[in-house]
Amino acid sequence: MKFPRRAFLRLLAGAAALPALPRLAQAEIYPSRPVRVIVGFGAGSAADIITRLIGQSLSERLGQPFVIENRGGAGGTLAAEAVAHASPDGYTLLTSGPDTVTANLYDKLSYNFLRDIAPVACVATGPLVLVVNPSFPTKTVPEFIAYAKANPGKISFGSAGVGSVAHIAPELFKAMAKVDMVHVPYRGLAPALNDLLGGRVQVVFSTLPPAIGHIKAGRLRALAVTSKARYEALPDLPTVGDFLPGYEASITIGLSAPKNTPSEVVSKLNMATNAALAEPQIKAGLSGVGVVPLPMTPAAYAKFLADETKKWGKVIRTAHIKLD
Repeated sequence: MKFPRRAFLRLLAGAAALPALPRLAQAEIYPSRPVRVIVGFGAGSAADIITRLIGQSLSERLGQPFVIENRGGAGGTLAAEAVAHASPDGYTLLTSGPDTVTANLYDKLSYNFLRDIAPVACVATGPLVLVVNPSFPTKTVPEFIAYAKANPGKISFGSAGVGSVAHIAPELFKAMAKVDMVHVPYRGLAPALNDLLGGRVQVVFSTLPPAIGHIKAGRLRALAVTSKARYEALPDLPTVGDFLPGYEASITIGLSAPKNTPSEVVSKLNMATNAALAEPQIKAGLSGVGVVPLPMTPAAYAKFLADETKKWGKVIRTAHIKLD
């Protein structure tokens, strides 16, 4: 039997399109099961609070639970390592942020952050805040610097772990102010702040989310923010840069995935995240913990991460910052 030419051509065209169908179908049905988002810091940290806020909105928008998994330790590198080696199917995501710092600090990581992680969406940015216990005998940054110089090695600062932004920011402060302080690492900012409240450490350079409630309640005294300009959530606070010109440190939180995650999945997550960031309730929620939305395309977020990695690398080398 002679096969009609037109029917044959239609069949041939359909067969040629078959390899594209699995990717298209994957994007159309994604997500069809729960998505795991790994956070490199403990419950109550800035990354955790912001991830849970945006994760709830993504769950509502995409119809599947976004399950938050806290995997603290090694400045967030344990979480990044888990995602770098995960299946690139969009069902394992990373809350990225401190990785632009740790990429410059750890020499023997089993992954390369800029090479092995695919940027998905930027979420929010905000400064750190220099906080002390109200019983500490300083109320301004100049007083703090003078006290530290008069008491070398007697001030302890808590951080969220070796290599975290809460570690690097005060190390940069030490180098620029020429003071000597002792680093006490914790597995997250929440326990560091608990010890600050109890007087077991004297200062923490904290992200705003876990600290702002204590500040407003008077349980902690804020001396300054680390951003270039004053921050709207704490408008009366000066910046550290007002007293140490050129000083600036901030935390930026975003979502990333393993490399080779289908571009259709990355695009879908990016659009859903950016749409969530436009919601008044999300804006209010982020503002309530001291950060602001910072939506970007995946390409723009990739450039941002590359630029920040270069910036922190220069800071770390200039300040001769080493792991403890």
